[in-house]
Amino acid sequence: MYTKEQVAKTIDHAVLKPEYTESDITQHAEMCKNYGVYSMCVRPCDVKLAVGLLKDSDVKVSCVLSFPHGSDTTPTKAFQAAQAIEEGVDEIDMVMNIGKFLSGDYTYVLNDIKAVVDIAHQKGVLVKVIQESGYLTLEQVVKACELSHEAGADFVKTSTGFGAGSATPEIIDVMIKTVGEKMKVKPSGGIRSWDTAVGYLEQGADRLGVGSTRAVLEGKPASGKY
Repeated sequence: MYTKEQVAKTIDHAVLKPEYTESDITQHAEMCKNYGVYSMCVRPCDVKLAVGLLKDSDVKVSCVLSFPHGSDTTPTKAFQAAQAIEEGVDEIDMVMNIGKFLSGDYTYVLNDIKAVVDIAHQKGVLVKVIQESGYLTLEQVVKACELSHEAGADFVKTSTGFGAGSATPEIIDVMIKTVGEKMKVKPSGGIRSWDTAVGYLEQGADRLGVGSTRAVLEGKPASGKY
């Protein structure tokens, strides 16, 4: 049995909707502190604000990079990583270049991830690679995991929450079997209930990407789609 506090400590609370204002960021930061989540995951433009709001708490700041399509050039991704780190981010959730991956250009994808990892690891910042698994077959999920590991990333992650599909137990099972002993695994997208969250933790997931954190932790229905 998991307690509310235990589940909270696995959550990266997603504050990523394009319409969120600075007031929204502030309110979400207070919620994150009240529930003791692991981190608040914000848009790149909100890193500095989030770091200030959470500086006297145990809640870390993570941010997305090349979100949600992963299609920025490699030098742009490297610059984004350096900027976020300079502004105080603790972890980076980068989107894999999905189009290059589906084109079979695995060397590009590997080097794209590695460019971010090399910059982040110099400063002790962890990197999660979002596959957007809803666009992939399970065999492709395996390949994407292998590339992420080869590039030196710390986590594999399923989804942005804004693309096709979401996390599923089948995808998480493949991720854990492929790299679970070498990397950490983060289901994200579609985690909108306590039972779903706990189910992934029982499978062996290490972190959860959740937008409806209050509803999940309180066992209440989640509103909206994310």
